[in-house]
Amino acid sequence: MGKLLCDSTSVAEPFQGSPPAALPWREPKPEPIGTVDLVVPANVGGAPFAGGGWEDVVGLEEQQRRHLQRLHAKGVLWKPPPEEEDSSSPLSSSALRSVVFRLSHGGEVSADGNCLFTASRKAMGGEDVDARELRRRTVARFLEDLGSVSFEEREAIDNAIRHMYSPDLKNGWGIHVVQEVKLLAKKEDRFALDSAIEELVHLGMQREMAAESIYKERCVSVNDGPSWAKYI
Repeated sequence: MGKLLCDSTSVAEPFQGSPPAALPWREPKPEPIGTVDLVVPANVGGAPFAGGGWEDVVGLEEQQRRHLQRLHAKGVLWKPPPEEEDSSSPLSSSALRSVVFRLSHGGEVSADGNCLFTASRKAMGGEDVDARELRRRTVARFLEDLGSVSFEEREAIDNAIRHMYSPDLKNGWGIHVVQEVKLLAKKEDRFALDSAIEELVHLGMQREMAAESIYKERCVSVNDGPSWAKYI
């Protein structure tokens, strides 16, 4: 699983052994980007980072592997945001440096439903908290922040979640021919849902169509901040 690792409070430590030099970073539209730092995975959690390239990662299609290898060699450029007159940030964008992050494979994680948080825990070196607790804290912090944003910001958050978990193909959302629609249901309703699907199958409907019909009718779509918090 890929990681972007950066300790913003200190200079990143190098790999154990020198990593290959990053390819020169060039933008399609050349713009002055100031001084650029290269950030490679560091000993953020106190243990040496054992990650590397993408050659031996299982489960990748060859096209995916080539794209990830290119990202590993080239890096991902981050530029300071443009300055705003009413910005309350203590640092102006002119005082920040552009950064190229190295994208590396950080190791395998178990497919137990908490893979995102297990990977985040490994990346942060958070040995004192397990993946479930990290998940709980993430949701709590999200809901806390969601309750303090403006109406416009709330609309933007809900819109992003809506298209992430309930994509609108008419608007060209998504990058894969198979789209995932996330729906919520209580565990105690599982038997009733399965029974309703079986009834439609016995009437001659294809199982996939029957499941889609029942789920959309009886389940809750993940399409805004509160429903995302319940899902995650």
